[in-house]
Amino acid sequence: MTLPLALTCGEPAGVGPEVAARAWEILRDALPFFYLGAAAHLPPGTPTVEIAEAAEASAASRHGVPVLPHHMPGPAMPGRPDPAQAPAVIEVIARAVDMAKGGCVAGICTLPIHKKALIDGANFAYPGHTEYLAALAGVDRVVMMLACEALRVVPATIHIPLAEVPRSLTPKLLEETIRITHAALRRDFGIPAPRIAVAGLNPHAGEGGGIGQAEVDWIAPLVERLRVEGLDLRGPASADTMFHAEARATYDAAVAMYHDQALIPIKTIDFAGGVNVTLGLPFVRTSPDHGTAFDIAGTGRANPTSTVAALRLAMRMARARGVA
Repeated sequence: MTLPLALTCGEPAGVGPEVAARAWEILRDALPFFYLGAAAHLPPGTPTVEIAEAAEASAASRHGVPVLPHHMPGPAMPGRPDPAQAPAVIEVIARAVDMAKGGCVAGICTLPIHKKALIDGANFAYPGHTEYLAALAGVDRVVMMLACEALRVVPATIHIPLAEVPRSLTPKLLEETIRITHAALRRDFGIPAPRIAVAGLNPHAGEGGGIGQAEVDWIAPLVERLRVEGLDLRGPASADTMFHAEARATYDAAVAMYHDQALIPIKTIDFAGGVNVTLGLPFVRTSPDHGTAFDIAGTGRANPTSTVAALRLAMRMARARGVA
């Protein structure tokens, strides 16, 4: 029997409930998952089947969205986050992690949360979803990957000002990022000998020191040291020539130095279908690559493409791990 995926509710006032319902309409019982949250928060008219445990999701999905109920305090008003919901939203995430650690689900797909509502309503102490999941899993270091059919990219530094990147991008950080990416490509994507392209920090990868010294001083030596160990690495490469189709065919994932260097190419290639993947966790976790979108919540305009892609990728990763 295929274990289902847990789809956590995220912020009830955002587009999460809508894309969850749309994802079920597209996938039905072809990919078993259940919504962990309140059925009442799904769009009006959504067919639902309440389940008592994860194992019931597969059969229930033939008839409606399988819902494993979690008490939420009151209704959800689209576009108007209620901090009173925050404790329950956080509990849902922790509950899904418990199920993943207990072998009840193949993995977790998380719908977007709203950090301000969680802070206002529950003093949420984490920078975001990913850090909270890492804490629940007891993992010190995880890595964010953005993935679509044409590209997998990993930013070594993420949500920091560009001016802080050179200081934050240390040899230790970059080495950990490359090693975690390499291990995940083998374990989660079934690639026995991953090929990883590493971007330079500076334009044209520094041009031999003419446009910056980081590549010469430590990035190239680090890449070479790991290459000697047996990792299939190329770079540091000029980021402006790494992402066209011919270049992408030469690697399985690209490690970029900062947020926009990584996210601009993938969002240009597949804006609607990108998936956020957390590498380095003891369980599978994916998420649609968009936020709560309060401006369109409840209007029926939310695009489920990224959520469907996130569910499909989570199941492929679970199968690669042998847990689905």
